[in-house]
Amino acid sequence: MIQQEGPGWRLARDLSRKDFPFLIGGESWAVELTEMEVKGLYALLVELEHQYMLIRDQLMEEESITLELEQQEWWGCFDGTRDRWGLQVVLQGNGMQRRGLEGAWPATAAQAFLAALRTVWD
Repeated sequence: MIQQEGPGWRLARDLSRKDFPFLIGGESWAVELTEMEVKGLYALLVELEHQYMLIRDQLMEEESITLELEQQEWWGCFDGTRDRWGLQVVLQGNGMQRRGLEGAWPATAAQAFLAALRTVWD
């Protein structure tokens, strides 16, 4: 079992749990996810971060930016400045076959959560 957490975020991976081996969470929420759901979330966040890195140096200190991206069943949003960003995600449910969720991490936790998620896949 891998478990990582910090102020305002947490991530756990337990491969002995077949259906929902991952848990992600924020300050006052948590949800269990399938491996496929986490792979989709990871791909979304890596692409959002890539887009952010491409334009962040063009921002002046007082400017803020919002980047939104939808991939497969996930929607994500980076919202912040050139130095830090918060994160919102939505897993779009489709009734009986897939549940939905909405979660968010403030700027103080978002980058640490993504770094931890990266250690699971990189």
